[in-house]
Amino acid sequence: MTNNSVDKIKIVELGCCPYKTKGAIGVDILELPGVDIVANINQGLPFFEDNSIDLLITNHTLEHIENIDFLIKEIHRILNKNGVAQIKVPHFSNPYYYSDLTHKCFFGLYTFDYYANQDSQLKRKVPTFYNNYSFYILNRKLIFKSPYKFRHLLKKHLIQRIFNLSPYFMELYEEYFCYIFPCTEIYFELKPVK
Repeated sequence: MTNNSVDKIKIVELGCCPYKTKGAIGVDILELPGVDIVANINQGLPFFEDNSIDLLITNHTLEHIENIDFLIKEIHRILNKNGVAQIKVPHFSNPYYYSDLTHKCFFGLYTFDYYANQDSQLKRKVPTFYNNYSFYILNRKLIFKSPYKFRHLLKKHLIQRIFNLSPYFMELYEEYFCYIFPCTEIYFELKPVK
């Protein structure tokens, strides 16, 4: 790197639609404005080299994938050792989740613990012997929204804050409150173990 240049961070957004993150390489199954690579990611990510991506973003895409294990393995393959995957998906308690017939996969607090190479902060332990690759879970967050203004304010500014206070409160939420106060989304940040 010289004084006049900065190493460019390589960002990929899977399922970008026409609302791609600035500076990202947009990948989508549909040829839309902002899409750089038109591809069915159910077939993998062969157009990216191993360890070539710094940041991978996916927002409401993974729930449409038929073989999630295969795509997670591909994400692990293309992220470099310091790379991060930012994943936002519907939470399984989201009442609108079931209205979309293209949704194939459910997500909750423990979903990515099956791919984790660390002792989880969560009390419930899940098996991690299914895969020969793993991730560090850097962050997870429950996201509450509503199309109704008052409910949205209540969910975002009170309920979301309470249940994201600690892993204990997150688990308490999924065990006792998830169908009383449905969660809209869940957000994860993952770093590959390489």
